Amino acid sequence: MKNDRRHFLLAAGALYLGSLLPARAAAQLETQQAGALRIAVYADFAPWSARGKGIDIAIGQALAERLGLRAEFVEFIADEDMNDDLRNMVWRGHYLGTRPADVMLHVPVDANLARRNDKVKIFGPYHLETMALARDTARLPEPAGSASGLEVFTSEKIGAELDTHASDFLLHVLGGRLRNNVVHFRSTEQAVQAMRQGEMAAVMGSRAQLEAALGKADGFALDPLHMPEMRLRGWSVGMAVKAEHETLAAALGEALAELQRSGELGRIFAQHGVTHQVPGSN
Repeated sequence: MKNDRRHFLLAAGALYLGSLLPARAAAQLETQQAGALRIAVYADFAPWSARGKGIDIAIGQALAERLGLRAEFVEFIADEDMNDDLRNMVWRGHYLGTRPADVMLHVPVDANLARRNDKVKIFGPYHLETMALARDTARLPEPAGSASGLEVFTSEKIGAELDTHASDFLLHVLGGRLRNNVVHFRSTEQAVQAMRQGEMAAVMGSRAQLEAALGKADGFALDPLHMPEMRLRGWSVGMAVKAEHETLAAALGEALAELQRSGELGRIFAQHGVTHQVPGSN
């Protein structure tokens, strides 16, 4: 994944906005409606965005405020893959009639994804997401540094959200020997709740989702996963706008940099029970 945060901040700094974008400059941004920033976020995606609350909702609100605009959110259900989401929510709109947004949040900042989607500009990494394991410490020791440490799940059950990287990994690792003990849930929150009730010994998923769902519960640990067998261990998430909307991208980039410099970005993550991992820091 592309995690060159320094390069991003230098490029974004080409347009200095200060704490708020002047009204005249805000009027020059390539937004669909004067005075408003339409922001696309995933639906039912706690702790990022769910029913008008979450980290991405707070970040979008803060970005809009710094641009002198009113935040208008559209929560959408993920399509088959990220290419579909970018088409539906950024550059064309959904065939069912949903018009695209001015900016979409939680987009992987990845060079290959960017090359496949030349109608959008992907930029502004604001968090480094990683894979992790939440476990009942009374039932499981800290996992080893390779997939061999997962042998315990040939006898213990482990949970994962359906259709995620964690689910795919658990179903295929170790020649598929864990398959019968992998329990699927509609959300990471549900999986963690089942673990806390003793239905399984661990849950695998993204660190942010596990951390928010687990909270400060006693008797449980959250361990990073650095297994070489795991093809995707970390990825940066950022934003996307239409490729030709360079002024808007630059303004959003500087607004994000200001959120980082002021410490507000870190506070947003802390308020939602998640440790902010700066892209490029791992």
